Amino acid sequence: MIAKELLNPRSIVVCGASSDVHKPGGKALWNLLHSPFNGTVYAVNPKETEVQGVKCCAKVEDLPQVDCAILCIAAKFCAQTVDVLAKEKGTKGFIIVSAGFSEENEEGAAIERHIVETINSVGGSLIGPNCTGFLNTNYSGCFDAPIPKLDPKGVDFITGSGATAVFIKEYGMSNGLKFNSVWAVGNSAQLGIEDVLEHLDETFDPEHSSRVIMLYMEKIGDPQRLLKHSRSLIAKGCHIAAIKSGGSAAGSRAASSHTGALATNDAAVDALFRKAGIVRCQNRQELTTVCAVFMHPELQGKRCAVITHAGGPAVMLTDVLSNGGMEVPSLKEHPASPALLSKLFAGSSVGNPIDFLATGTAEQLGYIIDAVENDYTDIDFSVVIFGSPGLFSNREVYALLDEKMKTCKKPIFPVLPSIINVKEEIEEFIAKGRINFPEECVLGNALCKVYNTPKPQPEHVEQPAIDVERIRRTVERCKDGYMEISDYNELLDAAGISRKKSVEVSKKEDALAFAREVGCSKDVPLVMKVVGPLHKSDVGGVTLGVKDLDTVAREFDRLIVIPETYAVEMYPMLDGTDVYIGAIRDPKFGHQIFFGLGGIFIEVLKDVQSALAPITAEEAKQMLTQLKGYKILQGVRGQEGVNLDLYADQIARVSALVQAAPEIAEMDLNPLLGNPRYVTAVDARIRLEK
Repeated sequence: MIAKELLNPRSIVVCGASSDVHKPGGKALWNLLHSPFNGTVYAVNPKETEVQGVKCCAKVEDLPQVDCAILCIAAKFCAQTVDVLAKEKGTKGFIIVSAGFSEENEEGAAIERHIVETINSVGGSLIGPNCTGFLNTNYSGCFDAPIPKLDPKGVDFITGSGATAVFIKEYGMSNGLKFNSVWAVGNSAQLGIEDVLEHLDETFDPEHSSRVIMLYMEKIGDPQRLLKHSRSLIAKGCHIAAIKSGGSAAGSRAASSHTGALATNDAAVDALFRKAGIVRCQNRQELTTVCAVFMHPELQGKRCAVITHAGGPAVMLTDVLSNGGMEVPSLKEHPASPALLSKLFAGSSVGNPIDFLATGTAEQLGYIIDAVENDYTDIDFSVVIFGSPGLFSNREVYALLDEKMKTCKKPIFPVLPSIINVKEEIEEFIAKGRINFPEECVLGNALCKVYNTPKPQPEHVEQPAIDVERIRRTVERCKDGYMEISDYNELLDAAGISRKKSVEVSKKEDALAFAREVGCSKDVPLVMKVVGPLHKSDVGGVTLGVKDLDTVAREFDRLIVIPETYAVEMYPMLDGTDVYIGAIRDPKFGHQIFFGLGGIFIEVLKDVQSALAPITAEEAKQMLTQLKGYKILQGVRGQEGVNLDLYADQIARVSALVQAAPEIAEMDLNPLLGNPRYVTAVDARIRLEK
């Protein structure tokens, strides 16, 4: 639990307080004095007796008991200061804005560890170090600006970067977004993003807690805790949007398999956010816009009425919504449209977009919004675009819009683009508690992201029945590294994963014996491939369509001498579309399951979906529809499709297998051949790492 002395202190000291508000210690004190805080404020500065009207102590030893401390002093002085405050002054809330700790060198890291140990010993809580601070509706414990207007129904913002927090606040505030709290956790020496989420989850009050949470993170320290508390908060009615930056560099790794080439940290983050129900954003503008969407009534469908007095923005918004999977249905033939059209100026259109021209009035906008609310039952929400060429005031229109947003059940999203021409009118609209979306396409993309982000996956899901005891016996007898064919076949069989029936031979006579046994012929052609080399096709190690014994003998002689080859695998040819299933274990995220189009092009096309285990067949089948090559799986141009129920079942069985055998570090089933009758693995690699 986070100490109450941090959240709602009775007294606060600023160490390093200054009269110069251009210094962190001066601005932190100024922000505190101009915040809602009504407790006692102390200041410490050996060179001053009074700072900004506050009596100043020369050293912390001179202070009385104090609940919370904001440290704006050099890192080398912080450990001793914390020791005195925690052990002698009863301080349990700490905000250390100072830099020069673990982010800089080992000496700083050692100081940081000492500070955390001291604060932990008294049951205290620490924000920072190396941060801009913390603020909530009780007080402002930060040195940055701007300080947003705080509202209990505003956004709870948790960030790993103080500077980014400033820019996000500025953009959000300029459009009317309100905040309930800002947690700039800096180095997260004690409290990180997951800890704050846990606090918000465990203290959630349906009457008083914020329902919107905004995250900016450059690392995910504990994915499972993030998943647990995000899932729980969303189940309680919250919405979460997040930026996770730094994925491209952090995700690079040397790969020894197809799955390794696909598995980046960023892909794992995508999978985690999808499972948790978090809307992933890519930039500050998108993040604040998604959170602003969350501040409106929840979308109940994807059908939008675009209401506009300007054609171009409406067309662009329609494109964005349509391309993003939402709908702008035609209303031209709707029974209610003639009556609505009669109330508008000549030349107006109600086809959707509903364009009531540049001369449209507030009264006409009211008619349109009422029709969308009451008559157009196949519309779920509306976007109103209304700017100004600078010839007249929009005050009446925006007042009407505000009133309709109070009474209508269907969400209304206002796009007021004329941020210069009607600046005052927009400011008045925002002052009423409204949010402006100044750019229609940014709003459109945000709406699509919100609508297309799935609800959190349940914590406990039903997995296919597999032979766990047989799997455990097999894993425990095998050594680390890539498994032999006979061993991984044992795992596949125990998990109920369909595979081709093959043999591994190291002698020509055994190859010929198997060919005779299965009746090698033009009706039963064989596949022969090398065992040993990683990428068999690259070394010419795969022969298809072997139809007679002479070819068996000749190809065996050719294949067995390819470098690194120690045997030849043989099996009857299967037919179908190449698909793929893989898994890889991440020390933090657990097992990640990949699936999509397979074969030799997997690393080129990378048309795959990924999910964190466990994944159900139902979830897998839905995700398959998101593949670019989904139509190939359905069957195109006379080719047979893939049995998607069987394919999804195989994906779920791989998920169950890696949960039963967490020692599986990496796994490839590539390709599986899929058709309406079967989805069968024809090649596999499994690497154990116990």
